[in-house]
Amino acid sequence: MPTTLTVDLFVSVDGYAGSDGLPGYFGYLGPDLQRWIDEAGAAPHVVIMGRRTYEVLASLPEEHRDEAWETMSRRETVVFSSTLDRADWPGARIHRGGLVEEVRRLKADGDTALRTVGSLSVARQLLAAGLVDRLRLMVFPLTAGAAGREPAFEGVDSHDLELVGSRVLDAHTLLVEYRPTGRDIPRA
Repeated sequence: MPTTLTVDLFVSVDGYAGSDGLPGYFGYLGPDLQRWIDEAGAAPHVVIMGRRTYEVLASLPEEHRDEAWETMSRRETVVFSSTLDRADWPGARIHRGGLVEEVRRLKADGDTALRTVGSLSVARQLLAAGLVDRLRLMVFPLTAGAAGREPAFEGVDSHDLELVGSRVLDAHTLLVEYRPTGRDIPRA
C-alpha cells in the first residue's frame, strides 16, 4: 500500500500562513494546540520541507529550541533545495532533483507517512500534482489583514475536497482535515 502524504498548514481566517509582527501561532498557542503539535510530531513520519523553512527552523535561537524542535531536528527529513550545500540536522538530507518525482517515489517505495512542515511552495506543488492525501488546516481566530504574509493558496488551482474531520482546540482554534477527491469542479 502506498505511503500517505499530509500537508499541514497553519492559517489565519483570511488565509494567510504567516504575518509580519504577529507572534508565533498568531498568539493562540494553548494546551490543546500544544498537545496536538506534540502528538502529530510524535507519530512516525518523514518530514518534507523546502529550503526556506529548513533555514528558518535550523537557525532558531537556543531559547526557542524546545523538545518538539529537538525531535523534529532528529527526524528523517527531506529538504528540497537546489542551492543549499548541506543540512546540519542529523536526519536531514538535501534533494536537489524534482520535488514531484521524489515525493512520488517516496510514496510508492516508502512505508512511513510523509508530512510537510511549512513550505508553502512545496505544499502548493504537491497539491497541484495530485499527491496530497490529506490537507490539514489549523485555522486561527483572527484576520491577519495588513500584517498578513504569504496567502496559503495563492496560485493554487481549484480542488474538490471532502471533509474527513474537525476539532476545536482551546475553545477558539479550528483544526479541519480534508481529503482531495480528484473530482473536477463544475464551471459556471
